[in-house]
Amino acid sequence: MSATIRKIVTVVEETRQEGGHDVSPPTRRAAAIAVIANPFAGHYVEDLTPLMAIGEELGGLLAERAVAALGIEGGRVESYGKAAAVGEDGELEHAAAILHPKMGTPFRKVLTKGAALIPSSKKRGGLGTVLDIPLGHKDAAFVRSHFDGMEVQINDAPRAGEIMVAVAVTDSGRPLARVGGLKASEIKGEDGLR
Repeated sequence: MSATIRKIVTVVEETRQEGGHDVSPPTRRAAAIAVIANPFAGHYVEDLTPLMAIGEELGGLLAERAVAALGIEGGRVESYGKAAAVGEDGELEHAAAILHPKMGTPFRKVLTKGAALIPSSKKRGGLGTVLDIPLGHKDAAFVRSHFDGMEVQINDAPRAGEIMVAVAVTDSGRPLARVGGLKASEIKGEDGLR
């Protein structure tokens, strides 16, 4: 089964000042969001394999869009995350089926790496629901400077029978990060943790 996509929205956020201080170079993050038909909205289905295939399809498509929006090569992405919101006739398990079993492999392929788990969130909501996309360093989960998140919203999504699916990528950590811990320059990137 292939995704029936109603729209794709891409958002880029660039922070140039934080706490009254210049951020140089600016920190940038981008999200690509697809609004798709939920083929199982309104009825229970035991086998969610078709949604897993849709997750695989969207993993590559949305990652390519988000990376392109940053204007960098995939290998230069520093952190990533994913999220989904089902409309009122959907189940949280529909979001989970898209996000977890197969989305990560094509997402990581666009980035050329990604040893750490991809942070994710899922929720149910109506039109204008805000998606909170958690972010973490793509190769080392313990890099505190990259614990972050990105909010995205589409005014007419998700409709009752839709799912909003998003990925986010960054070219850096939080602006002016200073809470210590493992630095990005110290990453070994072998176990997904350090």
